[in-house]
Amino acid sequence: MLTLIEPNWSAPKHIKCYSSTRIGGVSSGVYQGLNLGLHVNDKPNLVLQNRKKLQQHLSLDSPFYWLNQTHSTTLLNLDGHNNTYATEADAVWTVLNQQVCVVMTADCLPILLTDKVGSFVCAIHAGWRGLCHGIIEQSIEHICAQRQISSRDLLVWLGPCIGPDAFQVGPEVRAEFIRHHAQAEFAFYAQNEAYLADLHALARLRLQVLNVAEISACKSCTFSEPQLFYSYRRDGQCGRMATLIYIDETCRV
Repeated sequence: MLTLIEPNWSAPKHIKCYSSTRIGGVSSGVYQGLNLGLHVNDKPNLVLQNRKKLQQHLSLDSPFYWLNQTHSTTLLNLDGHNNTYATEADAVWTVLNQQVCVVMTADCLPILLTDKVGSFVCAIHAGWRGLCHGIIEQSIEHICAQRQISSRDLLVWLGPCIGPDAFQVGPEVRAEFIRHHAQAEFAFYAQNEAYLADLHALARLRLQVLNVAEISACKSCTFSEPQLFYSYRRDGQCGRMATLIYIDETCRV
């Protein structure tokens, strides 16, 4: 049986979204559980079984569109004409019914977006590079322009990622964030010659500048909960979780 996390936010009922954990899959060894990443040297047939288990668990007929994530700021629109899987992108959005937007993580920050009426859905993979270089801002600005909506109507959920007590970075990372936004210094805590970084705080700072309507968050730390989550920083070689969102018109009220 799979164990999934459901976001604690106020999205409309027809917006369905989940974060997977490592519990319930068929992978073994360092990938023990529900590894959904084909790129981490797990046995491909086991990964495909895990992906099928997740799809069946959610009773979804349409296939997921799995990205080739490269820590970029590229946003992909799933408009029904995409015919090549593994497109290089780190954010994905759609207005189509039953089209799943999904990103994979193992410490990076997954972010889900919709608006108050649930007219679109978006999933973002925000590692520190993408976060620093503006994947949140670029995604939101593009979607708002395309949908002719205001960022003040947006609902945001920050998923499970490595927590502020475990994510150590060098001074150059801190300096890069501060160069983009001076207030980012408050999301870093000195630790010897390095710093501990708070990904949720850094994301909130970017979102607050955009004046989004609501920011909700999962407080789980992927690094400190090995029974529940994969963590690249903790284990090195490991599996990947998925955070996904889609529109289900059958649930619209």
